[in-house]
Amino acid sequence: MSRRVAFAFAALLVATGSLHAQTTPPAWIARSNADSQILLEQIARFSPEFASQVGVSGYDDKVADLRPGVDERSRAALVAAKAKLQGLLVTEQDANVRQDLQILIKAAAEQIEGIDLNRQYLLPYTDVGELVFRGEFSLLKDDVAAARRPSALKRLQCYLGKAPGCTPIAELAKAQTVARLGDKALLGPYKGEVEQKLANSQRYVDGIRQLFAKYKLDDAEGKAALDALDTQLKAYDSWVRSTVMPRARADFRLPEPLYAYNLRRVGIDIPPQQLMAQAQLEFVELQGMMQVLAPVVAKAEGIHATDYRDVLKALKKQQLGRDQVEPWYHEVLGHIEDTIRRERIVTLPQRKMQMRLASEAEAAQIPAPHMDPPPFINNHGEQGTFVLTMGNPGKNGDATQAYDDFTFKAAAWTLTAHEGRPGHELQFAAMVERGVSLARSLFAFNSVNVEGWALYAEAEMLPYEPPAGQFAALQARLLRAARAWLDPMLNLGLITPARAHQVLVHEVGLSEAMAQQEINRYTFDSPGQATAYFYGYLRLQQLRLQTELALGQKFDRLAFNDFVIGQGLLPPEQLAEAVRTQFVPAQRKR
Repeated sequence: MSRRVAFAFAALLVATGSLHAQTTPPAWIARSNADSQILLEQIARFSPEFASQVGVSGYDDKVADLRPGVDERSRAALVAAKAKLQGLLVTEQDANVRQDLQILIKAAAEQIEGIDLNRQYLLPYTDVGELVFRGEFSLLKDDVAAARRPSALKRLQCYLGKAPGCTPIAELAKAQTVARLGDKALLGPYKGEVEQKLANSQRYVDGIRQLFAKYKLDDAEGKAALDALDTQLKAYDSWVRSTVMPRARADFRLPEPLYAYNLRRVGIDIPPQQLMAQAQLEFVELQGMMQVLAPVVAKAEGIHATDYRDVLKALKKQQLGRDQVEPWYHEVLGHIEDTIRRERIVTLPQRKMQMRLASEAEAAQIPAPHMDPPPFINNHGEQGTFVLTMGNPGKNGDATQAYDDFTFKAAAWTLTAHEGRPGHELQFAAMVERGVSLARSLFAFNSVNVEGWALYAEAEMLPYEPPAGQFAALQARLLRAARAWLDPMLNLGLITPARAHQVLVHEVGLSEAMAQQEINRYTFDSPGQATAYFYGYLRLQQLRLQTELALGQKFDRLAFNDFVIGQGLLPPEQLAEAVRTQFVPAQRKR
């Protein structure tokens, strides 16, 4: 499942009112969720960390299955689950449950295909430090019930092989690699990827130590486990340097079938050449819009420049200190929420939005602002959290790795709209609080479905922002358009990383550190994923226009946005069908 994070029925959605309490979901959702358990149980067996993160009970002290034969065992479990779901689809009559079964079958098929492709092309290699940190961090958060936190020590002891039935996870990871090391046809990991993961290893250990101290798990037993983790990871990293690094490849590009799979997995259903052409046109158009707005922003901000690149550089000098970031973002959020209510854009919760700065270990894991979603299962009021990061943690205090891309004042407007409200925070809250089915929250999760709403949310707020905020919003959209052609061009060998870096710094206006993080993202961290923002936004805006044309004077923005967000993470085609067959007829009757 994607790390970047990373997630009701029509009759409930056109109603206004607050989202402060969970509504009673329709009866079909209970039936759909029972179907989802068929697939969820198999995934939980092999990835307990994911299960406990999304709220499944009984997995907090368990760890990922890296034992010999895991590919064969997990594949067989997925094939069996898929067959069972296909059997249910044959007899299911309810249209909503049928739609959810199709989502579940597709999710199982994609995971089976991923196992097959990775086994065919890639030498197994596990970032053990990141795996352990992710498993521990999922339990050691303020919004996780205190009664669950002691399981973090039990899980750590299992990672270390110090719990009954557990083998050190580092030894299992080594064995996976060694078992296939002799197959010279398999591609080793990209050298830059291995180097970055090794550089982050100690940050993960330090991050877990900080979490254990914060939640009072650092007694003698806890400290002994942390020391053992430090020792085992150092030994594993040494083995990676001596055994994995010689097999590392210099070319980051994946075999074409794997890259094509990545694109499909994130929701891209058109050829990359078509995606690039559409995104390049959007990129040029956005540059023109920024150039038109640049003199307006310069006059409003007292900037002596007219080129959009120079105006952006001047805006970035309005940097916020670490202690100023959260207060400023909360102030901006207040303005945004007032606008949303006044303009009837979408229904807001009555509660406050959660926001915090990332720790160094968390920034190493996800070096960009993001939404940490709430549990979708057994949720007892836990909320998602908007997490801000100051950039990649630098080695030995190296300040050159700090970003200036999210901490200048103008950036707060569109970033809050994207990650906070009315973007991801509201998106995830609606799924939990309105009772969206698991198929539509967990198993329809891909970047097109998730990020399309967040960019759409940015566009909804743009007209009401100050000129500098509008300018920063256009720059953010320029980046998303650039991603949608730079990522495929890099992976198809049509542009070099150095030239792509120049585009991101000189044309988009990113900091050197942020541009490098973007290049890492396209080339080895998550090839294909960054294209989804532009494409998801494109599809949702097309649907908005089609709906306005169908309804004319009867189009109601608040009703449309509430309906869309209440559908969970339906893929574009299924969302369009729901709008055509449910929303439009209901609105015509009003």
